[in-house]
Amino acid sequence: MRVLAVLFLLFLSFPIEAKEQPPRTNILFIMSDDHAAHAISAYGSKINQTPNIDRIAAEGVRFDRCFVTNSICTPSRACILTGKYSHLNGVPVFNRFDGSQPTVAKYLQGSGYYTGMIGKWHLGSDPTGFDYWNILPGQGVYNNPDLIDATGKHNYKGYVTDVITDLSLDFLKNRPKDKPFFLMCHHKAPHREWIPDEKHRQMFANKSIPEPATLYDDYATRGSAIKENRQRVFDDLTRRDLKLVPPADLTGPARNQWLNVKPTEVEIEVDGAKKTLKGDELNKWKYQRYMKDYLACVQSIDDNVGRILDYLKANNLEKNTVIIYTSDQGFFLGDHGMYDKRFMYEQSLQMPFIIKAPGIAKANISTSKMAINADFAPTFMNIARLPVPEDMQGISLLPVLNGDSPKNWRTSMYYRYYHDPGDHNTRAHYGVRTETHKLIYFWKIDQWEMYDLVKDPNELKNLAGDPMHSALFEKLKTELYRLKKELKDDDQFAYEQPGEKPAPKKKN
Repeated sequence: MRVLAVLFLLFLSFPIEAKEQPPRTNILFIMSDDHAAHAISAYGSKINQTPNIDRIAAEGVRFDRCFVTNSICTPSRACILTGKYSHLNGVPVFNRFDGSQPTVAKYLQGSGYYTGMIGKWHLGSDPTGFDYWNILPGQGVYNNPDLIDATGKHNYKGYVTDVITDLSLDFLKNRPKDKPFFLMCHHKAPHREWIPDEKHRQMFANKSIPEPATLYDDYATRGSAIKENRQRVFDDLTRRDLKLVPPADLTGPARNQWLNVKPTEVEIEVDGAKKTLKGDELNKWKYQRYMKDYLACVQSIDDNVGRILDYLKANNLEKNTVIIYTSDQGFFLGDHGMYDKRFMYEQSLQMPFIIKAPGIAKANISTSKMAINADFAPTFMNIARLPVPEDMQGISLLPVLNGDSPKNWRTSMYYRYYHDPGDHNTRAHYGVRTETHKLIYFWKIDQWEMYDLVKDPNELKNLAGDPMHSALFEKLKTELYRLKKELKDDDQFAYEQPGEKPAPKKKN
């Protein structure tokens, strides 16, 4: 027994070699503003090529059904940070984000990550949960932008996409090397007014951009909401949007007034001669002008994504860094005759979401599994080996990154847009999108729209009110209100616009 006791004590005196944990994964989140998935060649774009964003897709996973929960800048950003819908994070419209609430940045920072936020913030309050931040004030400007950091406002010379990338590269170079990093690199482009730099503007100057199938949509079968909207390419682009040059003698308020006019005729120069465009000829010119500027802004983003990818590779970081490319929502590129977003129609609802996750995800695959922007925060938590907080409404996307089909994965998603009438007279609405159908309710005007996304992917035929589809309507309506209840949407912000009275509670 004494011999055994001595041997046991000797055993305890030798250190037990613990299994060494691999280094924690870095997370680089690149988000543009208003970049439609159908302006990315990895998503099959017919109007441009994005070779650097495609590099991420070639080595990662492309989500074909990633959707925004509220298609407007500020609410989407709040949802991404919190993993919660607008009615729970308190940001249904362009209101101030309460930075005291929990965010994914705070969780990662508290667990040892070095956190950064660079570029477009657009949440009304200073960023919290970030070791370093440097943000555009409001929307920011395209050329020679001011940015604000913890020390105050500073001006940076150059084009905004280049500047944000330069600052992001500085963050990577100067970070503490003994910590994993979480960087949110948020671009302003290609947000309206779509001002490209000269290099990328020239790339599209002599090209003709194909028109979308629904550019001349007459809105037949639809209710009044889409007919009342004020975000139409033919009718609502201003002289400022179209980059028309005001007379030299106009200054101050008079100049701004001239630029804000929505022109019904435009004088251009063709082969040295002046020509006045009207009617259909003007409409086609407006579409081309809009799209060339938009796509040139996108091209600058793609080039700068390439700069960051090259830096990661050159500095031996790419094998331990998850890289995400996305946009804060989708965008209309002449689809249904519109620009901007807001409506629950597909081009506005769909977000590009491409993720390269070495050691976690397969390469060069796509998934049709349904994702929402509330899923981003839980995904970051899991990548960082942290549990997902119970109050986050999204779910981690890690289970689908290998092309698997997890049981009980969502087959429907809930959407709600509040900003009525907003800048573009877009009616407030909520709705449900399933794998095959969509139901939308414009609650302030009591109108419904329903679409069969398999037979009618362009959403041209509204089936709501058709007796032949009444059973389907009731089925979708039941699912809509099931999700609404499950997500704890009690109409907290149903009537938030100035001068409006609270709505009477309706029985669902």
